[in-house]
Amino acid sequence: MLKKIFLSGFAIVAALVAYLLLWPVPVQPVMWQAPAAPGYQGVHAVNTGLAALQTIPLGSEEGPEHMAIGPDGKLYAAVASGKIIRMAPDGSAQEVFVNTGGRVLGFDFDAVGNLVAADAMLGLLSIAPDKKITVLLDKVDGTPLKFADAVVIAKSGKMYISDATTRFGAKEWGGPFEASVLDVLEQSATGRIIEYDPASKTSRIVAKGLSFANGVALSQDEQTLFVNETGRYRVWAVRTGSNQLDLSNNDAGKPVGQDATKQDSGASVLLANLPGYPDNLMRGLPTADGKAKIWLGFAKPRGEAIDSMAGKPLMRQITLRLPRALWPIPPRYGHVMAFTEDGKVVADLQDPTGAYPETTGVTETADRLYIQSLHAKSIGWLKK
Repeated sequence: MLKKIFLSGFAIVAALVAYLLLWPVPVQPVMWQAPAAPGYQGVHAVNTGLAALQTIPLGSEEGPEHMAIGPDGKLYAAVASGKIIRMAPDGSAQEVFVNTGGRVLGFDFDAVGNLVAADAMLGLLSIAPDKKITVLLDKVDGTPLKFADAVVIAKSGKMYISDATTRFGAKEWGGPFEASVLDVLEQSATGRIIEYDPASKTSRIVAKGLSFANGVALSQDEQTLFVNETGRYRVWAVRTGSNQLDLSNNDAGKPVGQDATKQDSGASVLLANLPGYPDNLMRGLPTADGKAKIWLGFAKPRGEAIDSMAGKPLMRQITLRLPRALWPIPPRYGHVMAFTEDGKVVADLQDPTGAYPETTGVTETADRLYIQSLHAKSIGWLKK
Protein backbone atom coordinates (compact mmCIF):
# COMPACT_ATOMS: atom_id res chain seq x y z
CA MET A 1 0.00 0.00 0.00
CA LEU A 2 2.76 2.43 0.96
CA LYS A 3 4.58 1.60 -2.23
CA LYS A 4 1.49 2.38 -4.31
CA ILE A 5 0.99 5.70 -2.49
CA PHE A 6 4.64 6.56 -3.03
CA LEU A 7 4.49 5.70 -6.74
CA SER A 8 1.27 7.67 -7.19
CA GLY A 9 2.77 10.68 -5.42
CA PHE A 10 5.93 10.42 -7.50
CA ALA A 11 3.89 10.26 -10.71
CA ILE A 12 1.94 13.37 -9.71
CA VAL A 13 5.12 15.29 -8.88
CA ALA A 14 6.78 14.14 -12.11
CA ALA A 15 3.75 15.21 -14.13
CA LEU A 16 3.73 18.60 -12.40
CA VAL A 17 7.44 19.13 -13.06
CA ALA A 18 7.01 18.09 -16.69
CA TYR A 19 4.12 20.53 -17.05
CA LEU A 20 6.09 23.43 -15.54
CA LEU A 21 9.11 22.71 -17.71
CA LEU A 22 7.61 21.54 -21.00
CA TRP A 23 4.05 22.77 -21.50
CA PRO A 24 3.94 25.08 -24.56
CA VAL A 25 3.71 28.80 -23.85
CA PRO A 26 3.47 31.66 -26.38
CA VAL A 27 6.63 33.46 -25.30
CA GLN A 28 10.25 32.83 -26.26
CA PRO A 29 11.99 34.83 -23.52
CA VAL A 30 15.13 36.80 -24.34
CA MET A 31 17.81 37.47 -21.74
CA TRP A 32 18.41 41.08 -20.80
CA GLN A 33 19.94 43.05 -17.96
CA ALA A 34 17.45 44.92 -15.81
CA PRO A 35 18.93 47.90 -13.96
CA ALA A 36 18.61 47.86 -10.17
CA ALA A 37 15.27 49.44 -9.31
CA PRO A 38 15.77 52.94 -7.85
CA GLY A 39 12.72 52.79 -5.61
CA TYR A 40 10.75 55.87 -4.65
CA GLN A 41 13.34 58.44 -3.70
CA GLY A 42 14.82 61.73 -4.90
CA VAL A 43 12.47 63.41 -7.40
CA HIS A 44 10.22 60.35 -7.06
CA ALA A 45 10.07 60.37 -3.25
CA VAL A 46 6.83 58.92 -1.89
CA ASN A 47 4.03 61.48 -1.71
CA THR A 48 0.24 61.66 -1.77
CA GLY A 49 -0.25 64.18 -4.55
CA LEU A 50 -2.83 61.95 -6.25
CA ALA A 51 -4.66 60.87 -3.11
CA ALA A 52 -7.27 63.63 -3.39
CA LEU A 53 -8.47 62.66 -6.86
CA GLN A 54 -12.06 63.53 -7.67
CA THR A 55 -13.87 61.33 -10.16
CA ILE A 56 -16.30 61.57 -13.05
CA PRO A 57 -18.42 58.37 -13.23
CA LEU A 58 -18.62 56.67 -16.63
CA GLY A 59 -21.70 54.55 -16.03
CA SER A 60 -21.15 51.08 -17.45
CA GLU A 61 -17.94 52.09 -19.24
CA GLU A 62 -14.39 51.65 -17.97
CA GLY A 63 -10.80 52.26 -18.95
CA PRO A 64 -10.44 55.91 -20.05
CA GLU A 65 -6.97 55.09 -21.38
CA HIS A 66 -6.62 58.27 -23.40
CA MET A 67 -8.31 61.66 -23.16
CA ALA A 68 -7.98 64.95 -25.00
CA ILE A 69 -9.88 68.19 -25.51
CA GLY A 70 -11.25 68.30 -29.04
CA PRO A 71 -11.58 71.25 -31.44
CA ASP A 72 -15.15 71.65 -30.17
CA GLY A 73 -13.93 72.23 -26.61
CA LYS A 74 -15.33 68.91 -25.39
CA LEU A 75 -13.43 66.19 -23.52
CA TYR A 76 -13.03 62.97 -25.50
CA ALA A 77 -12.17 59.66 -23.80
CA ALA A 78 -11.42 56.25 -25.32
CA VAL A 79 -12.81 53.38 -23.22
CA ALA A 80 -12.49 49.58 -23.14
CA SER A 81 -15.75 48.82 -24.97
CA GLY A 82 -14.36 50.33 -28.17
CA LYS A 83 -16.30 53.54 -27.73
CA ILE A 84 -14.96 57.05 -27.73
CA ILE A 85 -17.19 59.11 -25.49
CA ARG A 86 -17.33 62.88 -25.34
CA MET A 87 -18.59 65.25 -22.70
CA ALA A 88 -18.35 68.74 -21.31
CA PRO A 89 -15.05 69.35 -19.48
CA ASP A 90 -16.86 68.92 -16.14
CA GLY A 91 -18.03 65.43 -17.18
CA SER A 92 -21.64 66.34 -17.87
CA ALA A 93 -23.59 65.65 -21.09
CA GLN A 94 -21.80 62.38 -21.83
CA GLU A 95 -22.51 60.82 -25.21
CA VAL A 96 -21.02 58.19 -27.49
CA PHE A 97 -19.13 59.89 -30.31
CA VAL A 98 -18.27 56.63 -32.07
CA ASN A 99 -17.58 52.94 -31.48
CA THR A 100 -14.67 51.61 -33.55
CA GLY A 101 -15.36 47.99 -32.63
CA GLY A 102 -11.75 47.70 -31.43
CA ARG A 103 -9.83 49.37 -28.59
CA VAL A 104 -8.49 52.87 -29.07
CA LEU A 105 -5.46 53.51 -26.85
CA GLY A 106 -4.38 56.89 -28.16
CA PHE A 107 -5.63 59.64 -30.45
CA ASP A 108 -4.96 63.14 -31.73
CA PHE A 109 -6.85 65.65 -33.85
CA ASP A 110 -5.64 66.69 -37.30
CA ALA A 111 -5.83 70.18 -38.81
CA VAL A 112 -9.34 69.71 -40.21
CA GLY A 113 -10.86 68.23 -37.04
CA ASN A 114 -10.65 64.51 -37.75
CA LEU A 115 -9.95 62.35 -34.73
CA VAL A 116 -6.99 60.14 -35.66
CA ALA A 117 -6.92 57.03 -33.48
CA ALA A 118 -4.38 54.34 -32.71
CA ASP A 119 -6.64 51.33 -32.32
CA ALA A 120 -4.82 48.31 -30.87
CA MET A 121 -7.02 45.92 -32.81
CA LEU A 122 -7.65 47.76 -36.08
CA GLY A 123 -4.64 49.99 -36.80
CA LEU A 124 -4.56 53.73 -37.51
CA LEU A 125 -8.01 55.19 -38.05
CA SER A 126 -9.34 58.59 -39.09
CA ILE A 127 -12.75 59.47 -37.67
CA ALA A 128 -14.46 62.43 -39.30
CA PRO A 129 -16.72 64.84 -37.39
CA ASP A 130 -19.67 63.10 -39.08
CA LYS A 131 -18.39 59.84 -37.47
CA LYS A 132 -17.26 58.20 -40.70
CA ILE A 133 -14.34 55.83 -39.96
CA THR A 134 -11.50 55.36 -42.45
CA VAL A 135 -8.58 52.97 -42.00
CA LEU A 136 -5.42 54.94 -42.76
CA LEU A 137 -2.85 52.28 -42.01
CA ASP A 138 -2.99 48.65 -40.92
CA LYS A 139 0.39 47.40 -42.16
CA VAL A 140 3.90 48.72 -42.78
CA ASP A 141 6.39 47.09 -45.16
CA GLY A 142 3.91 44.22 -45.43
CA THR A 143 3.88 43.66 -41.67
CA PRO A 144 0.55 44.21 -39.86
CA LEU A 145 0.17 46.83 -37.16
CA LYS A 146 -0.46 44.36 -34.35
CA PHE A 147 -0.70 46.81 -31.49
CA ALA A 148 -1.19 50.44 -32.50
CA ASP A 149 -0.80 52.20 -29.17
CA ALA A 150 -0.32 55.95 -29.53
CA VAL A 151 -0.30 58.63 -32.21
CA VAL A 152 0.78 62.26 -32.43
CA ILE A 153 0.36 64.58 -35.43
CA ALA A 154 2.97 67.12 -36.54
CA LYS A 155 2.12 70.54 -38.00
CA SER A 156 3.12 69.12 -41.39
CA GLY A 157 0.30 66.61 -41.06
CA LYS A 158 2.66 63.66 -40.69
CA MET A 159 1.59 61.15 -38.06
CA TYR A 160 3.86 59.23 -35.70
CA ILE A 161 2.49 55.95 -34.35
CA SER A 162 3.84 53.48 -31.83
CA ASP A 163 3.28 49.83 -32.77
CA ALA A 164 3.97 48.39 -29.33
CA THR A 165 4.86 44.88 -30.44
CA THR A 166 4.82 42.84 -33.62
CA ARG A 167 4.71 39.62 -31.59
CA PHE A 168 1.51 39.82 -29.55
CA GLY A 169 -1.54 41.44 -31.06
CA ALA A 170 -4.17 42.76 -28.69
CA LYS A 171 -6.88 41.18 -30.83
CA GLU A 172 -5.34 37.70 -30.80
CA TRP A 173 -4.42 37.60 -27.11
CA GLY A 174 -7.56 38.81 -25.39
CA GLY A 175 -6.88 42.52 -25.08
CA PRO A 176 -4.14 45.13 -24.64
CA PHE A 177 -3.24 44.25 -21.05
CA GLU A 178 -2.89 40.53 -21.72
CA ALA A 179 -0.78 41.09 -24.84
CA SER A 180 1.41 43.64 -23.07
CA VAL A 181 2.17 41.20 -20.23
CA LEU A 182 3.32 38.59 -22.76
CA ASP A 183 5.51 41.07 -24.60
CA VAL A 184 7.16 42.47 -21.46
CA LEU A 185 7.85 38.97 -20.17
CA GLU A 186 9.35 37.89 -23.49
CA GLN A 187 11.53 41.00 -24.01
CA SER A 188 12.01 40.30 -27.72
CA ALA A 189 11.90 44.08 -28.35
CA THR A 190 9.88 44.16 -31.58
CA GLY A 191 8.14 47.48 -30.93
CA ARG A 192 8.54 50.22 -33.52
CA ILE A 193 7.77 53.85 -34.31
CA ILE A 194 6.14 54.54 -37.67
CA GLU A 195 5.70 57.73 -39.66
CA TYR A 196 2.60 57.96 -41.86
CA ASP A 197 2.21 60.78 -44.38
CA PRO A 198 -1.48 61.19 -45.27
CA ALA A 199 -0.61 63.47 -48.19
CA SER A 200 1.31 60.76 -50.03
CA LYS A 201 -0.29 57.83 -48.17
CA THR A 202 3.16 56.42 -47.50
CA SER A 203 4.67 55.04 -44.33
CA ARG A 204 8.12 54.23 -43.03
CA ILE A 205 9.73 52.86 -39.89
CA VAL A 206 11.50 55.58 -37.91
CA ALA A 207 12.83 53.31 -35.15
CA LYS A 208 12.50 49.68 -34.13
CA GLY A 209 13.82 47.29 -31.51
CA LEU A 210 11.81 48.69 -28.59
CA SER A 211 10.56 46.57 -25.71
CA PHE A 212 6.90 47.56 -25.89
CA ALA A 213 6.86 50.93 -27.68
CA ASN A 214 4.21 52.98 -25.94
CA GLY A 215 3.49 56.70 -25.57
CA VAL A 216 4.78 59.23 -28.11
CA ALA A 217 5.07 63.02 -27.97
CA LEU A 218 6.70 65.61 -30.23
CA SER A 219 9.19 68.22 -29.09
CA GLN A 220 8.23 71.87 -29.51
CA ASP A 221 10.33 72.18 -32.67
CA GLU A 222 9.01 68.80 -33.88
CA GLN A 223 12.52 67.56 -34.60
CA THR A 224 12.40 64.99 -31.80
CA LEU A 225 9.99 62.27 -30.76
CA PHE A 226 9.84 61.25 -27.13
CA VAL A 227 8.98 57.57 -26.85
CA ASN A 228 8.18 55.42 -23.83
CA GLU A 229 9.88 52.02 -23.86
CA THR A 230 7.64 50.43 -21.26
CA GLY A 231 9.43 47.09 -20.93
CA ARG A 232 12.78 48.72 -20.10
CA TYR A 233 11.54 51.56 -17.86
CA ARG A 234 12.81 54.45 -19.96
CA VAL A 235 12.03 57.30 -22.34
CA TRP A 236 13.91 57.77 -25.62
CA ALA A 237 14.49 60.96 -27.57
CA VAL A 238 14.40 59.95 -31.26
CA ARG A 239 15.07 62.24 -34.20
CA THR A 240 11.96 62.37 -36.41
CA GLY A 241 14.17 62.13 -39.49
CA SER A 242 15.63 58.80 -38.42
CA ASN A 243 14.99 55.80 -40.62
CA GLN A 244 14.96 52.14 -39.56
CA LEU A 245 16.95 53.06 -36.45
CA ASP A 246 17.55 49.86 -34.44
CA LEU A 247 17.36 50.47 -30.68
CA SER A 248 17.53 46.82 -29.64
CA ASN A 249 20.34 45.43 -27.49
CA ASN A 250 20.89 48.83 -25.95
CA ASP A 251 20.52 48.22 -22.24
CA ALA A 252 23.06 50.96 -21.50
CA GLY A 253 20.99 53.55 -23.34
CA LYS A 254 23.93 54.88 -25.36
CA PRO A 255 23.25 57.24 -28.30
CA VAL A 256 22.38 55.41 -31.50
CA GLY A 257 22.83 56.55 -35.07
CA GLN A 258 25.22 57.23 -37.93
CA ASP A 259 27.63 59.00 -35.60
CA ALA A 260 26.74 58.40 -31.96
CA THR A 261 29.45 60.83 -30.79
CA LYS A 262 27.54 63.80 -32.19
CA GLN A 263 24.58 65.53 -30.60
CA ASP A 264 22.51 64.92 -33.71
CA SER A 265 22.74 61.14 -33.37
CA GLY A 266 19.53 59.32 -34.17
CA ALA A 267 18.40 58.58 -30.62
CA SER A 268 19.43 58.68 -26.99
CA VAL A 269 17.81 57.78 -23.69
CA LEU A 270 16.35 60.85 -22.00
CA LEU A 271 15.01 59.21 -18.83
CA ALA A 272 16.44 55.88 -17.66
CA ASN A 273 15.69 53.38 -14.90
CA LEU A 274 12.31 54.81 -13.97
CA PRO A 275 10.51 53.45 -10.87
CA GLY A 276 7.59 52.04 -12.85
CA TYR A 277 6.28 51.03 -16.28
CA PRO A 278 5.95 54.26 -18.29
CA ASP A 279 2.81 54.48 -20.39
CA ASN A 280 1.30 57.49 -22.14
CA LEU A 281 3.08 60.74 -22.98
CA MET A 282 0.99 63.91 -23.26
CA ARG A 283 2.11 67.47 -23.85
CA GLY A 284 1.07 69.73 -20.98
CA LEU A 285 1.01 73.47 -20.51
CA PRO A 286 4.37 75.27 -20.24
CA THR A 287 6.10 75.50 -16.87
CA ALA A 288 6.15 78.78 -14.93
CA ASP A 289 9.42 79.71 -16.64
CA GLY A 290 8.03 78.93 -20.08
CA LYS A 291 9.59 75.53 -20.73
CA ALA A 292 7.71 72.87 -22.68
CA LYS A 293 6.34 70.16 -20.41
CA ILE A 294 5.36 66.54 -21.04
CA TRP A 295 3.29 64.36 -18.72
CA LEU A 296 4.01 60.66 -18.25
CA GLY A 297 1.90 58.04 -16.50
CA PHE A 298 3.00 54.81 -14.84
CA ALA A 299 0.70 51.84 -15.42
CA LYS A 300 2.38 49.86 -12.64
CA PRO A 301 5.34 50.15 -10.25
CA ARG A 302 8.44 48.04 -10.84
CA GLY A 303 8.23 44.42 -9.69
CA GLU A 304 11.25 42.84 -7.98
CA ALA A 305 10.20 39.36 -9.10
CA ILE A 306 10.03 40.43 -12.75
CA ASP A 307 13.38 42.23 -12.66
CA SER A 308 15.02 39.22 -11.00
CA MET A 309 13.95 37.04 -13.96
CA ALA A 310 15.59 39.30 -16.58
CA GLY A 311 18.48 36.86 -17.02
CA LYS A 312 16.36 33.74 -16.47
CA PRO A 313 14.29 32.96 -19.57
CA LEU A 314 13.19 29.56 -18.24
CA MET A 315 11.71 31.14 -15.11
CA ARG A 316 9.62 33.46 -17.26
CA GLN A 317 8.28 30.49 -19.23
CA ILE A 318 7.45 28.68 -15.99
CA THR A 319 5.66 31.78 -14.73
CA LEU A 320 3.22 31.64 -17.64
CA ARG A 321 2.41 28.01 -16.81
CA LEU A 322 1.17 29.07 -13.39
CA PRO A 323 -2.43 30.14 -12.74
CA ARG A 324 -2.85 33.80 -13.64
CA ALA A 325 -3.46 34.65 -9.98
CA LEU A 326 0.16 33.64 -9.31
CA TRP A 327 1.68 35.82 -12.04
CA PRO A 328 4.06 38.42 -10.55
CA ILE A 329 1.97 41.42 -11.66
CA PRO A 330 2.93 44.42 -9.50
CA PRO A 331 0.28 45.91 -7.20
CA ARG A 332 -1.67 49.09 -7.83
CA TYR A 333 0.23 52.31 -7.26
CA GLY A 334 -0.91 55.68 -8.51
CA HIS A 335 1.91 57.66 -10.09
CA VAL A 336 2.28 60.34 -12.75
CA MET A 337 5.09 62.78 -13.45
CA ALA A 338 6.00 65.65 -15.75
CA PHE A 339 9.35 66.48 -17.34
CA THR A 340 10.83 69.11 -19.62
CA GLU A 341 12.42 68.36 -22.97
CA ASP A 342 15.87 68.26 -21.41
CA GLY A 343 14.79 65.45 -19.08
CA LYS A 344 14.27 67.46 -15.89
CA VAL A 345 11.42 66.17 -13.70
CA VAL A 346 9.19 69.12 -12.76
CA ALA A 347 6.24 67.36 -11.13
CA ASP A 348 5.68 64.01 -9.42
CA LEU A 349 2.29 62.97 -8.02
CA GLN A 350 1.59 59.66 -6.29
CA ASP A 351 -0.99 57.66 -4.41
CA PRO A 352 0.64 54.62 -2.75
CA THR A 353 -2.80 53.10 -2.07
CA GLY A 354 -3.50 52.78 -5.79
CA ALA A 355 -7.14 53.75 -5.25
CA TYR A 356 -7.31 54.86 -8.88
CA PRO A 357 -5.86 51.95 -10.89
CA GLU A 358 -3.27 52.12 -13.69
CA THR A 359 -2.61 55.85 -13.85
CA THR A 360 -1.52 55.64 -17.48
CA GLY A 361 -1.31 59.33 -18.32
CA VAL A 362 -2.38 62.94 -17.76
CA THR A 363 -4.40 65.39 -19.84
CA GLU A 364 -3.74 68.95 -18.66
CA THR A 365 -6.03 71.94 -19.15
CA ALA A 366 -5.87 75.42 -17.66
CA ASP A 367 -7.75 74.39 -14.53
CA ARG A 368 -7.56 70.57 -14.30
CA LEU A 369 -5.39 67.52 -14.55
CA TYR A 370 -7.38 64.56 -15.93
CA ILE A 371 -5.86 61.19 -15.01
CA GLN A 372 -6.06 58.40 -17.57
CA SER A 373 -6.46 54.72 -16.70
CA LEU A 374 -6.57 51.35 -18.44
CA HIS A 375 -9.21 49.88 -16.13
CA ALA A 376 -10.81 52.55 -13.90
CA LYS A 377 -14.58 52.94 -14.03
CA SER A 378 -14.32 56.72 -13.84
CA ILE A 379 -12.19 59.65 -14.95
CA GLY A 380 -9.94 60.93 -12.19
CA TRP A 381 -9.16 64.64 -11.98
CA LEU A 382 -7.42 67.18 -9.82
CA LYS A 383 -8.13 70.90 -9.61
CA LYS A 384 -5.00 72.92 -10.33
